[in-house]
Amino acid sequence: MIVREMMSSPVYVVSKTENIAYARNLLLKHHISRLLVMDRENLTGIITKKDIAHGFRQSDPLWRRRPIDNIPVEVMMKKDPMTISPEADLKEAARMMMMHDISSLPVTDLGTVVGIITKTDIMAAPDVEKIKATVADIMEDVVTISRYHSLSHVIDVIRERNDKLLVVNNDGTLAGVITESNIAFYGYIFENGVPEKEIMHLRREESGGRKSLRHVRSVSAIAEDVMSRPVITISPSESVAGAIALMRKHNINSIIAVEGTDIKGILKRDDILKEVAQ
Repeated sequence: MIVREMMSSPVYVVSKTENIAYARNLLLKHHISRLLVMDRENLTGIITKKDIAHGFRQSDPLWRRRPIDNIPVEVMMKKDPMTISPEADLKEAARMMMMHDISSLPVTDLGTVVGIITKTDIMAAPDVEKIKATVADIMEDVVTISRYHSLSHVIDVIRERNDKLLVVNNDGTLAGVITESNIAFYGYIFENGVPEKEIMHLRREESGGRKSLRHVRSVSAIAEDVMSRPVITISPSESVAGAIALMRKHNINSIIAVEGTDIKGILKRDDILKEVAQ
């Protein structure tokens, strides 16, 4: 198959002068993970939910930080993204993504953007279902954190490992999962540059009166505040084809391998794409 047959078109775009709040709203509205950044008709960059998620831990001193939503897209975008021809082979697209650790390629024809192809698009190709392997054959070890770790720590680990995290309970059982989406679309409050959450309680304005929610205090957000649950799991002995079917059904790009309550590993979209790229 070729790229033209699997690419998405038209594409969603944003101006480099728009702020991150506008970009985040577009990602949420259209249920997408990236936007092409255009300067009139010219492709100048790409911004993803991962870029936004990583941006919440800025390197500037606290006193110089500003709310991320007010930052222009141009500051956080990846400049001059790699592109691919619509006539290129799908395997070539997979190889480029894996080699350069990117999740998508704008598709250009004579310098004009005609679409975009993502890892998700490649996963939908019929040839992917022909992979002959079990989950245990290609799954990876998984990074775990406590549900009580601070959100700042969570973001640091995601940036360091460039991977999603499993959140575990005190007894080691599975509690949830955290991805870049959880971080990028979390409703932040910033106090001196530190992500926090509001604590609300029902209170009566007067004795015998009607209860209403009132702000009590703000505290540092933790892993369990942003994690997704329940987590979709599969047996390590199941086929990769079965795992792909589950991933498509639940619109996820990884699945956790468990035996009983024991976490054995994680099968990610990238593990499957490596097989496609061969």
